[in-house]
Amino acid sequence: MNQTSLSHRAYQAVIAIKGLDGALETIAGLILAFAGSQRIYDFLIAITAPEIESHPASHTAHMVRHGAESLLHASHTFIVFYLLAHGMIKLGIAAALLRETVRWVFPVAVAVLGLFVLFMLHRLTHHWSDWLLAFALFDVVTIGLVLNEWRRVSKAGT
Repeated sequence: MNQTSLSHRAYQAVIAIKGLDGALETIAGLILAFAGSQRIYDFLIAITAPEIESHPASHTAHMVRHGAESLLHASHTFIVFYLLAHGMIKLGIAAALLRETVRWVFPVAVAVLGLFVLFMLHRLTHHWSDWLLAFALFDVVTIGLVLNEWRRVSKAGT
């Protein structure tokens, strides 16, 4: 297997993951929009209660509860807008990138992902999160793969 083939497969896998993530964010935004923050909070507290009762030190259950509490205290409108906009943008870009039929999507994808990275880095300066850093690094890798694919497609087209 040559390097181009390996990088192309990595590109396809990363873009598919981005598309799936975009779809999940969009669905989460819709659920949150219709159910409301309080219902989501109540649901998450209810489903983690048995785990907390049987394993009081459960890191995962406490992490879910912490996230639910953060959701409850954040701006409902902002979270819904962010999830829907971010999810639909990622889903649309991923679909266009996987089709590989329009070259203009490559610079658009790089610009959008670059803005996402800048936003995440800005958030990291206010509140450190290993998860947010990991997502930012994943987007940096994605940008590299998109640039490489853009170069490959441009060479093939000339």
